[in-house]
Amino acid sequence: MTGLEIGGFGWAFGAAGIGAGLAAIGAGLGIGRLAGSASEAIARQPEAQGAIRGVTILTAAFIEGVALFAVVVCLLAILLGGGSLNEIVKTLATVKP
Repeated sequence: MTGLEIGGFGWAFGAAGIGAGLAAIGAGLGIGRLAGSASEAIARQPEAQGAIRGVTILTAAFIEGVALFAVVVCLLAILLGGGSLNEIVKTLATVKP
């Protein structure tokens, strides 16, 4: 087995890696844009700071929840694509770099 072949679940690893990466990038961009918009809104109307902060925290929590859900789906893709965690660990232990 070469370093590029990872048993029967090579596609699952690739898809899960790409999916988890896109989820992290999307969450980072979303929360960054949210924080920037909240900062601009507070700068324009300082008296609305409390309301803006509450909505910002709630929205950031929703974004993180969606990102966590995406990572769980990626983990399921690995597990359903290749079997148990023991099989994955055994296969990774036999792969030489």
